[in-house]
Amino acid sequence: MRTDAGQVLHFSEDPGIRAFVPHVAATARQPEAYVWAVDHEQAPAYWFPRQCPRAMAWVRPGVTTGADRDRIIGAGCGTRVHAIEYAWLDAVRTTTLYAYRLPADRFRPFGEPCPHAWVATDPVEPLGPPEPVGDLIACHAAAGIQLRILDNLWPFWDQVTAGTVGFSGIRLRNAQPRLF
Repeated sequence: MRTDAGQVLHFSEDPGIRAFVPHVAATARQPEAYVWAVDHEQAPAYWFPRQCPRAMAWVRPGVTTGADRDRIIGAGCGTRVHAIEYAWLDAVRTTTLYAYRLPADRFRPFGEPCPHAWVATDPVEPLGPPEPVGDLIACHAAAGIQLRILDNLWPFWDQVTAGTVGFSGIRLRNAQPRLF
């Protein structure tokens, strides 16, 4: 599930949202109220149940070393990997996720130095009814993103954050405790 031209997406397990109203998320690092959305490039980071912890890594052209690509992404495994824990696999298999298409002209990029989301400060109505995203594992396969299932995310996360790959971690507070 990706955006069309002039659109951004908001993913939710709730199929009944009629309007998105700016709010300060419980996990927010900023005090401003926003409506949050993502573009085509960021959409795969949200093909998960909302509370699912995930660690994601990707090759940064001209930055990621060949050694880090092979060690973290995997030799011959494409340019991106998403990792979750076995404890979340059933939820990934069974959660029904919906994508809301929103007008991109109501949003501005958010994040430095590279934007990782889009935000609006006024209420936003979807362009139409939400669309079921479908099989979340199949979404990854169709996009050529490997989905790695681990006992514990922390050893992988430590390697990712110490390397030259791009990375993002979402809901890591919900991951299993560190093993060491």
